Amino acid sequence: MKKLKITLVKSPIDRPERQKRTLQALGLNKTNSSKEVEATPQVLGMVRKVEHLLKVEEA
Repeated sequence: MKKLKITLVKSPIDRPERQKRTLQALGLNKTNSSKEVEATPQVLGMVRKVEHLLKVEEA
């Protein structure tokens, strides 16, 4: 399965609690933190909900 490299580029401060929890579930806590995840439908859905805060690349 494809892998994605996701990086948190904007702060979750002053965002809805649901978006903050989604970022926690993805494992992104601090700005500029990165994570490699598999591109499952569940992960793609979470990325789509907070894509305005992320930079997404194929790994």
